[in-house]
Amino acid sequence: MAQSQRFASTQAPAAPGIDTVIARMRALALDLPPRDGVAVFNRLYLTVTETVGRAVDRGAAGGFPDRGAASTLGVRFAERYLRALDAAVLGGRGPACWRPLLQFRRHPGVRPLQFALAGINAHIGHDLALAVVDSCRTLGCGPDALEDEFERVGDLLVLLEERIREELMPGPDLLQVADPLTHLLGSWSLERARDAAWGSARALWALRELPCVAAEFSHRLDTSVGLVSRMLLTPLPD
Repeated sequence: MAQSQRFASTQAPAAPGIDTVIARMRALALDLPPRDGVAVFNRLYLTVTETVGRAVDRGAAGGFPDRGAASTLGVRFAERYLRALDAAVLGGRGPACWRPLLQFRRHPGVRPLQFALAGINAHIGHDLALAVVDSCRTLGCGPDALEDEFERVGDLLVLLEERIREELMPGPDLLQVADPLTHLLGSWSLERARDAAWGSARALWALRELPCVAAEFSHRLDTSVGLVSRMLLTPLPD
């Protein structure tokens, strides 16, 4: 991307904040029971956030020439997840996209793989788009100026999908028998969710001068992503 298309922070050092959100997630990992649905997602997301933090620290060598912009996007992204948990702890409803996971987090008929997928769906399908807009407002730029950072963060999120497959996927023999789980696995795509998040971010930014329309768009995005999470958490027979 041409320098003229970037914003003033291109050569800025990484902004503080990633270490703070990592510390929050590490504390959650210690506090939550291992089988808790939020704990399942949190363990996986913590690993990816730590990877993002190390990549941002390396700057261009880690794929992030603009460390300030990358740090801002990473922090705004993680904060959306952490605020949803804070709302639940305080008795609030929080975003609709996170409610199914929070409601079913201890359901014995929901598999760890389903918890992980529901968390990723909520975080990428809803939070990522809004985090891009949050970052644009913080940095004083449009989404196009953050496209490189968005793509790099997206590439690192692929690690989340790979870790899920390594840790939570049942063996091939089990997948042949567990038809409902096989169906769920095939019903959601990280790549499609990333593409949709980028389109939603651009739409929300274009609607920024129409706050009522932007709020309605954001609400509908939240509820539609929540519906997908609810379906991903359908209890399955043993």
